[in-house]
Amino acid sequence: MCLALLIVQTSCSQEVATVSSPKGSQDKEKKMALATFGGGCFWCVEAVFQRLEGVEKVVSGYSGGHVENPTYKQIGTGRTGHAEVCQIEYDPQKLEFKEVLEVFWKTHDPTTINAQGNDKGPQYRSVIFYHDEEQKKIAEEYKAKLDNAKIFKDPIVTEISPLKKFYPAEDYHQNYYNTNPNQGYCQLIVKSKVDKFKEIFGDKMKKDLK
Repeated sequence: MCLALLIVQTSCSQEVATVSSPKGSQDKEKKMALATFGGGCFWCVEAVFQRLEGVEKVVSGYSGGHVENPTYKQIGTGRTGHAEVCQIEYDPQKLEFKEVLEVFWKTHDPTTINAQGNDKGPQYRSVIFYHDEEQKKIAEEYKAKLDNAKIFKDPIVTEISPLKKFYPAEDYHQNYYNTNPNQGYCQLIVKSKVDKFKEIFGDKMKKDLK
């Protein structure tokens, strides 16, 4: 069954930011929305969503733990409770939350507990940190429909939790794949995620970022 047919028919229009349009434009302000996901290493998640048309900004960071202002070294121990996540700022006039979720589900494995491939630990768990009750409802209904339709061989283990705090990661983690395409992990792991995104969502890709 086509995954696209299972998307929950509800949109999320949470407004989180206002961007001024060029002078003289009839649309003086552009309302933006946020989504926060963890799907393994944030370098992979970032690279995928940077290429989705309608996404204005992607910030890699940490969420879901009990340590204030965690560092990458602390996160790597798996003892802070945080997940590596990306906070995605997108234009709700171009993308609905359900469409952002579709990319999330299709570009990682949501059936493995605390792991994505060889990356293992709670920091690599599959997680949706919702920003409001509407996002929660859409995510839970979508997850249930995928499970009921047995789209994946195993049950989905993706955590769905409220966003409490988001901590941006260190500067060297930001825009990582685009600035380090020849780095070993990028060549072996991130590129395969980007290639999968291109294969599935080629019609939704930004034209200036391949």
